[in-house]
Amino acid sequence: MRLLLVRHAQIPSNVLGVLDTARPGPSLTELGRTQAVALSGTLADEPIDAVFASTLIRTQETIAPTAEQRGLEPRLLEGLREIRAGDLEGERTREAQRAYMETVFRWANGERDVAMPGGETGEEFFARFDAALAEVAESGAADAVVVSHGAAIRCWSATVAGADRDFLATHPLPNTGIVALEGEPGGWRMREWREHPAGQPVLVPSGTDDPAGSGG
Repeated sequence: MRLLLVRHAQIPSNVLGVLDTARPGPSLTELGRTQAVALSGTLADEPIDAVFASTLIRTQETIAPTAEQRGLEPRLLEGLREIRAGDLEGERTREAQRAYMETVFRWANGERDVAMPGGETGEEFFARFDAALAEVAESGAADAVVVSHGAAIRCWSATVAGADRDFLATHPLPNTGIVALEGEPGGWRMREWREHPAGQPVLVPSGTDDPAGSGG
């Protein structure tokens, strides 16, 4: 199957640099709502059989215009949630941001037994994200859009075939950025990393404003 992993549109926490991973999370900013509408145009020529989102409000609001345009009902999957910040939740200091992303990159490099301070381990994250994508595959869709979160998409994508981990660690995934993959559970291959989706009003994230989406 073909899979488009999409990072949600902008929320206030992305602007303020706050580590915000709790459920249900905030709604989109005004720019975020514009990005969500623009996303439906970006995906206009893509074959889409099904749409999925995490259980956080921002992903559901991001895919809503596309789902309405296609006449599809989004399916919500808990496993697509952002990597939980644990004890770092709500922090906006550079030290907290660095600790969060350093843990994420360690997971991507194979150190999955490491835990986020007060949070989940890499093994737990990959188990739930893989299980969610297995549900996507079991839906029978040939082409699916999955709206998730910056750190989760970057960490998981770094482990699939065809991925360049050094590239992913140093290149941003802005709001509504897209990662295109093909394959099946256990055999995904990266096809494209779209930092600047066509027609999208995206802002390239910085490490202080938007740590989950910025480069290393």
